[in-house]
Amino acid sequence: MSRLLHVADGPYAPPVPAHELTVTAADGARIHVEVHGPERAPAVVLAHGWTCSTAFWAAQIRALSADHRVVAYDQRGHGRSPANPACGTEPLADDLEAVLRATLAPGERAVIAGHSMGGMTVMAAATRPAVREHAAAVLLCSTGSSRLVASSTVVPLREGRVRTWLTRRVLGSRAPLGPVTPLARRVLKYGTMGPGSAPYMVEACARIVHACPRRVRHAWSQVLDLLDLDHGVRELTMPVEVVVGTADRLTPPVHARSLAAALPHCVGLTELLGLGHMTPVEAPELITGKIRALAATYLSAKSADTHAVHAEESA
Repeated sequence: MSRLLHVADGPYAPPVPAHELTVTAADGARIHVEVHGPERAPAVVLAHGWTCSTAFWAAQIRALSADHRVVAYDQRGHGRSPANPACGTEPLADDLEAVLRATLAPGERAVIAGHSMGGMTVMAAATRPAVREHAAAVLLCSTGSSRLVASSTVVPLREGRVRTWLTRRVLGSRAPLGPVTPLARRVLKYGTMGPGSAPYMVEACARIVHACPRRVRHAWSQVLDLLDLDHGVRELTMPVEVVVGTADRLTPPVHARSLAAALPHCVGLTELLGLGHMTPVEAPELITGKIRALAATYLSAKSADTHAVHAEESA
């Protein structure tokens, strides 16, 4: 569905997966999953954010799949995962748990990277058995655990009730985004990206975001408005690294600093000068490097071999 609007070439063109599958979550929701890279390689799982899709991770998938097995999935209602009436943090956790169970062998470990709502997904699933079993380390990009609307600086006013009210109306709008026009690019760049973002980066993000159905965009905006996952942060006991752009208007650096302070095992906090909310697109090499470094540090060859043996037995 959403791929029809994606860029056709360059670093943000979605790569062709080695194979695809549909995973069924606990409530029956169908989740589209892509697997890239060699079968015996260390595993990486990517969870995208609100209004995005697997295409958001195109640069990371292309680079990492040379020597990692990369699993990327569309959040329910996004990309090629059909919409489902159930929206909330528990369904997000259900979907991640289903993806981990379907793509990783028993006992196999992976690095999980979540951007924005994808990071919130990891927080929501922190106590789930599948996350406990499979998450060797986590990268949280441009995300937060609570007070998202109140702390957003998308509306350029002083913090307070008026700004929160206006922000809620902007982010929760039911209006269609329409075609990707020059004005649409400028609006998206202002709200979600750093001022120095290259035009081809803005174009890629605009095509991905505009492909999200407006009903899905609105429904999940209501979930984010009421988000409170502070408890989930404290349950992420594996090594976790945090990345944020200093010009992020949707999840400003105050969120990343709070996460780093609350995480039981934070292994790093990186604030990227002048970057906005779309860090995997705005700083693709850096985000890829963070994932690669976590995999090198916390994944063993034994974990990849566990998957290979399981795959051979299932064949």
